[in-house]
Amino acid sequence: MFYRESPEGIILHVRAQPGARKDEIVGEWADSLKVRITAPPEKGKANEAIVRLLAEKLGLKKSAIRVISGETSRDKRVLIRGISHSGLEALFQGG
Repeated sequence: MFYRESPEGIILHVRAQPGARKDEIVGEWADSLKVRITAPPEKGKANEAIVRLLAEKLGLKKSAIRVISGETSRDKRVLIRGISHSGLEALFQGG
């Protein structure tokens, strides 16, 4: 399972693929949510792109989403406030 609930919100386990052709959510991959992003993995650009993509897909403000671990790794944990686990289905809808 690529997420777990915590008192603060939902914690997603994300596997990032920076430098991709387009920003997209690929799906589950080895107990993580695989995300492709065009941003390079430097100076926090990839993390910002992940936050922006998740906020757009979930209909949340960027301030509700924060990378809480793995800032310099492909494997990250991302805290999302203001959503339940049932709200995560928006991540798998096209668009």
